[in-house]
Amino acid sequence: MRRQRSAKIVATLGPASSSLARIRTLFDAGVDVFRCNFSHGTHDDHRALFATIRQVERDVGRPIGILADMQGPKLRLGDFADGRIAIAHGEEIRLDLDPKPGNKQRAPLPHPEVFAALASGNELLVDDGKVRLKVLDCGRDFANTECLVGGVLSNHKGVNLPHCVLPISAVTDKDRADLAFALAEGADWIALSFVQRPEDVAEGRKLVGDAAGLLVKLEKPSAIRRLGEIIDLADALMVARGDLGVEMPPEDVPTVQKQIIHSCRLAGKPVIVATQMLESMISAPTPTRAEASDVATAVYEGADAVMLSAETAVGEYPIEAVAIMDRIARRVQEDPLYFASLQTQLLEHEHTNPDAISQAACQVAATVSAAAIVSYTTSGATALRAARERPSSPILVLTSRLGTARRLALLWGAHCVNAHDVKTFSDMVQTAVRIAQREEIAKPGERVVITAGVPFGTPGATNTLRIAWIDR
Repeated sequence: MRRQRSAKIVATLGPASSSLARIRTLFDAGVDVFRCNFSHGTHDDHRALFATIRQVERDVGRPIGILADMQGPKLRLGDFADGRIAIAHGEEIRLDLDPKPGNKQRAPLPHPEVFAALASGNELLVDDGKVRLKVLDCGRDFANTECLVGGVLSNHKGVNLPHCVLPISAVTDKDRADLAFALAEGADWIALSFVQRPEDVAEGRKLVGDAAGLLVKLEKPSAIRRLGEIIDLADALMVARGDLGVEMPPEDVPTVQKQIIHSCRLAGKPVIVATQMLESMISAPTPTRAEASDVATAVYEGADAVMLSAETAVGEYPIEAVAIMDRIARRVQEDPLYFASLQTQLLEHEHTNPDAISQAACQVAATVSAAAIVSYTTSGATALRAARERPSSPILVLTSRLGTARRLALLWGAHCVNAHDVKTFSDMVQTAVRIAQREEIAKPGERVVITAGVPFGTPGATNTLRIAWIDR
């Protein structure tokens, strides 16, 4: 089943989308990668989801990616004697480590690492920024604060510190257990939450190794300040706009999104745009015009994938949400300005054979109007280079490693097929031509541009470019 678009769709599974029939329908509607959110559910729940996705994969004969999203550290208030309090602008409240239930004068915040990082003048955002507190003075176990934006404080509401780098790891004990489970079950991508600095990514890399792709969720302003270093260490990134929008002014989020997409494109790393893309479709059968425009903007900017969260996990219209996202992405790609704008960006290329071959393949494909670029790859690196060029021809990825095919389901423009290793040039051409026809990517009379490495099957050895005709 060939997608008639280059941008991919990631959908979150949940109570509204956990059955075999529903996951199959979501795939048919356009989902390329399924996200399992480890903030919710048990290991048994996720094991069942993994098994169901792999059953759908076998049924449709197409590689499907699984993204295991780790919860990360969560900072939350403790309990209140009455369950909640109201706080008004200008009122003061003390935060401390005392586990006793809170009241109008004080609230428990059982996180010593927060007090270790606070300084006078810092702000704390409670309940996604609905309540804002400013630190007047603080110590190792307390902070006296003044309310800047009033509202309700209640049990276990989340706390954000936008201007602080906390002395905590992005990987909790729960994450370590969840990560080990997800890798054992065959996850293709591991997503790290609450990344603040490059060291957090390095820690995740040690745990993941090469068993899966490492995806970093960009949720913290401190991570944006060190974006280049984080991109270098990650395999893919996610613009997690919900948390970014809490911790930075909302008017900054669109420019940060564009900056991240551009930087990832230059580095050849896949990037997902996520959160509130079709939010109204949680309870409505159609999106707002603004939401449709938001999805289109991410696609125009060159994002590898756009993601649905609550829309498919708990929403009333999960299939409709995927279908409209698919239609929006296809409609954008029909616009002649789409490829023109993507290809105006000047890319710096490495002085290597694989980079030269990939760049040349895209240029040759455009010159001869090739139906596809066929990329033989073992590790996926050749396909990543080709996608970085954003060619107007689809990229047919042929790999003998099923894990590589599943991982590249996230990659812009890639149509992945798990194929056998080739042994000779003749086998290389015949296999490429046969699969291009079978997958309905090329027709008789059309040409394909093939890239491969000799010796065949050697990772990182791309050094060959070939133009082949599809026989009539």
